[in-house]
Amino acid sequence: MDLFSKHQQKLEAAVQALKQRHYFFAYPESPKQYPESAAMEAQQAFKSWTGTRFSLGQMEGDAWHGEEVSPFTRQALGIRYPIYEPSRLVHQVNLATASWRRASVQERVGVLMEALDYVKDRFFEMAIATQHTTGQSWLMSFQASGPHAADRALEVIAMGFVLQTQFVDEVTWEKPLGKVSLRLHKTYRPFGRGVGVVIGCSTFPVWNTFPGLFANLVTGNGAIVKPHPGAVLPIAIAVKAIREALSNHGYNPDVLMLTGDRSDAPLTRELVLHPEVKIVDYTGSTSFGNWLESLTDKVVYTEKAGVNVVILDSVTNLDAVVQNLAFSISLYSGQMCTAPQNVFVPKWVPSEAGPLTQDQVVEAIRQGIQQLGSNPKTAAGVLGALQNEKTRQRIAEIAQTMGQTLEPAINEEFPDAAVFKPVILEVKASSSNLYREELFGPLAVVIRANDTREAIEEATVLAREKGAITCLVYSTNQDLCNEIALRMNELFVPVSFNLTGPVWVNQHAAFSDLHGTGGNAAGTACFTDAAFLARRFVWVGNRTLVS
Repeated sequence: MDLFSKHQQKLEAAVQALKQRHYFFAYPESPKQYPESAAMEAQQAFKSWTGTRFSLGQMEGDAWHGEEVSPFTRQALGIRYPIYEPSRLVHQVNLATASWRRASVQERVGVLMEALDYVKDRFFEMAIATQHTTGQSWLMSFQASGPHAADRALEVIAMGFVLQTQFVDEVTWEKPLGKVSLRLHKTYRPFGRGVGVVIGCSTFPVWNTFPGLFANLVTGNGAIVKPHPGAVLPIAIAVKAIREALSNHGYNPDVLMLTGDRSDAPLTRELVLHPEVKIVDYTGSTSFGNWLESLTDKVVYTEKAGVNVVILDSVTNLDAVVQNLAFSISLYSGQMCTAPQNVFVPKWVPSEAGPLTQDQVVEAIRQGIQQLGSNPKTAAGVLGALQNEKTRQRIAEIAQTMGQTLEPAINEEFPDAAVFKPVILEVKASSSNLYREELFGPLAVVIRANDTREAIEEATVLAREKGAITCLVYSTNQDLCNEIALRMNELFVPVSFNLTGPVWVNQHAAFSDLHGTGGNAAGTACFTDAAFLARRFVWVGNRTLVS
């Protein structure tokens, strides 16, 4: 059985989910649904990698380097990865891509879906690697870098299949010309644009990399993965698995390669400026993302910083709202691009228990976050740890200027973990510039507004000027909800309403939720719409006169 036929049923289910946007998953998110021995084997593998060169089966590197430090143990991993001179790397990927780009769409789809099964066998290895490079809790590491990332990859493959099979492969075209007809035999083929570079981030090195990586491969392009030097191991494990699948099924694995990097001598600019690099995917800072977007000869997809807001107009049950907000703000210590940052609270908040004062609501939010961070049974799993010491220093400095302190939280398993309770700052609307930029890390700003109208106006200004990936609204007034949805949607910001219980604004479900819109200052990428794939390939049509 060929690989496309082997995976066709799963592919068809994924395509249906894309169209209907219903609940669908291909890779179970509970670790209990995988072999019992996997966790222990992953621990052993992780120990065997520390202090060594990580072999990807690629050509010898021009240099070897590693600078990963576990946010939980504060110890260097000592793992080194190959670094390549950009021209040599691009040349190697280009050579390998010739047969890949000539393969049929069905062949590429079959191999990539098989590759995801190879990756699935390494979910536990990727989980512990993610935990000890990003600071995510173990369960979050497993889900984000394992099944959730694989589901997003499958989503991309399915969208790529739909777009590249929207036309027939060939047709005999006939135009009547009186007593005779003009007949042409026409063929249509999609061709990848060239080499794509995917620039990874330090907090979600797999989840944020997989969409661009698989989008490039499924559209017939070669792919280079350039991880953040602080979080290489999780995506290196995945790249190695995908390369094995390519090799085992007759393709040159160098169609996909990974290069390491040095934070003190980065090669990213030189790499993306190579004339054979046609596509760039990037997650990271706004400044570098803006520079990439200025490269008019490249197809560029970015996910940059945005300012995510919460508008708290009226509530049914304040306790339920506070619990949801506290979790959303605390999850992975605010190191998620979808985390809520600015919480607008008007002077009066209607509720089923009666009108609540601004002070009551603000204090409830503060206490909810403080209690979650002070509970040793739950804090460690929710907060994770800070990936970068610079994040801690920056948040501590901001807190100090506002007369507050960044307090450590307890992690009983890892006493040295860089884990801290979120800082909650208070300002008045329009009186501070503090909340007008992304404040990445364990920090949220409660903004005291005169009324909901002022909150809406401030929120829309932020969305227009700074962009946002999420917006969360609590209101029992449906007309107001409709107005906010319209105003935010016109600025290409999606809105979630009245979330309580086990659904949080931070989390997006593959095949149903669109991650980002690609339409505002927060970035040009949307996981996963047609635009995320359509510009990675071009259609070429040939014609032959039929006598």
